[in-house]
Amino acid sequence: MQALSPILELQKQWALLVAERDAERNEFQRQTETVGLGRKVKRGDCWWPIAVGRSYYNSLNQLVVEVSRNEDTDIEHNFEYGRQVMFFRVDAGDNISYFKFAGTVSYAQEDRMVIVVPDGNAVAELQGHERVGVQLSFDEHTYQLMLQAIDRVTKAKGNRLAQLRDQFYNHSKTEKFTFNPIRFPWLNPTQEHAVNEVLLAKDVAIVHGPPGTGKTTTLVEAIYETLRRENQVLVCAQSNMAVDWISERLVDRGVEVLRIGNPTKVNDKMLEFTYERRFEAHPDYPQLWAIRKAIRELRSAKRRGSDSYHQKLDRLKSRETELELRINNELFNSARVISCTLAGSDSRYLTEADLRGLSWEECSLARNEIYARHGRRFTKDEIQQYFDSQAWYSGTVDPADFQTGSLSRIENANIKLIKDYETRLYGGTYF
Repeated sequence: MQALSPILELQKQWALLVAERDAERNEFQRQTETVGLGRKVKRGDCWWPIAVGRSYYNSLNQLVVEVSRNEDTDIEHNFEYGRQVMFFRVDAGDNISYFKFAGTVSYAQEDRMVIVVPDGNAVAELQGHERVGVQLSFDEHTYQLMLQAIDRVTKAKGNRLAQLRDQFYNHSKTEKFTFNPIRFPWLNPTQEHAVNEVLLAKDVAIVHGPPGTGKTTTLVEAIYETLRRENQVLVCAQSNMAVDWISERLVDRGVEVLRIGNPTKVNDKMLEFTYERRFEAHPDYPQLWAIRKAIRELRSAKRRGSDSYHQKLDRLKSRETELELRINNELFNSARVISCTLAGSDSRYLTEADLRGLSWEECSLARNEIYARHGRRFTKDEIQQYFDSQAWYSGTVDPADFQTGSLSRIENANIKLIKDYETRLYGGTYF
């Protein structure tokens, strides 16, 4: 068999993905302009009309607004955690116009959603109109993540990632550990063999089978057995439903699971091990909440230009960051299994150890890359030219139109960490 060139194959994948993204974006734009409101509702991509409820800051310090539907409640919807949405209003002549801000689903039930919004102005706009609706938006962010992942794999040299890439494309033999097979009497022979193949694999193991053959049972057993040898396992699946199913089975076996994102099945058992619920239950959370409240009150007060204002704000923000990092370190370090969808696996909290050795310019580029992943363009030519040279980048959002509400809590924390690091070491930001 002729060896493939991993780089050329990945470049083909990149080009195909770009073509798919552009086609999906064009189709979404076409449907937004031509497909009727009633049809969007019937497909489960839209709620109309909605009742706009209370707004508040959630445990991750995101401003959220509650919305609910009282019509077409028998239609199963497609809204779920992490999906991008946009709001619209309908005038007396039944003409639709879209609000300029976007939102992100934080929590979704059958007839109620909690949506992250950029700021108080967005809440005021929603609450100031009676005939309001919400619909799914084009998911640019997931495509950005996939393109960035391909780019990272393509550029890998002399490391573990490069080795795995070459194994996948060149059909080189994978390595295995050497030990006697383990017996699992409660599994059938095929499942038992698959679990042992996973445990023996040093590089990669692929378990394949048609529906109903017990792949999930096999995977749960392999994860549980791996935890006897490893301190922590990352579990990813393509859909939230699959992540929920695996997570619940592991919890039933007494495994400490930290679920990133919200489950599709909403019950106390599932919610108990979500990141947000664990964050709220941490002993330091009441103190963190009080500091966040003090920061919001201070920012809304007068005398913003005074030295005492800035000194007090800096002290509060420093303490806020310290508590956030402490809570997150304890949550992630104590979990035996971290479970999420594939799109959710890209996010992690940075530490100063990640920044050490970076120049001032490199720190600023790392900070702005977080915005670039969401398609933001930049006013400074140096930054724009740099990201234009990156294969994964597609700048579609003007700086004036960019909504900070599209950033996740982890991304906001990483931006703040890098910015504080730049200020402390270099006296300010490079860009």
